[in-house]
Amino acid sequence: MTWNSTPTWPIAAATDVGGMPVYATEMKGAIRREPDRPHYQSRDYNPLHGGIARRFEPIVPAIGSGPSILTILRFCRTLFGRLAPASNSWDIEVHQFRIEARADEKGQPTPEGVHRDGVDYVLVLLINRRNIASGTTTIHAPDGRLLGSFTLTNPFDAALVDDRRVHHGVTAVEPLDPLSRAYRDVLVVTFRKI
Repeated sequence: MTWNSTPTWPIAAATDVGGMPVYATEMKGAIRREPDRPHYQSRDYNPLHGGIARRFEPIVPAIGSGPSILTILRFCRTLFGRLAPASNSWDIEVHQFRIEARADEKGQPTPEGVHRDGVDYVLVLLINRRNIASGTTTIHAPDGRLLGSFTLTNPFDAALVDDRRVHHGVTAVEPLDPLSRAYRDVLVVTFRKI
């Protein structure tokens, strides 16, 4: 997979974080790509962008149907299927996010703040971080109480979130060297029972 062709969103407009979703449904062991569609969250889950059908560039077929993404989806299907054994159908969304930061402006991985995604389970997989400070993932109880925090620092570090039970967020990122390019690339996979 590559993030180098991911559309770059202005940092100030990181209120509209960029990504490339692919949509698939898992039914009885088969994973298939479905036609791309807008990404939608209700205002209950995303007060900043909720209620808006957001369109992103699709992941190119060679990547969206390639062995890397299919391996990740199969891993998630196995893990989340064990957590919800009665579910045999899932709506899956896959997003590539690149959050950039500059000396004069921090990058906002979650401009909506601590939130839920409105799904059942979430995988956040770090692909790369270049010249970035912070980007700490925080996990919160529904009442807002901080349960824990950690920073994804190495490629393939991951956060696995039970979105029904906890809220999550990521602190702003800033460049370590203000004269060099700075960004954080993650793959976000969400699973929602259907």
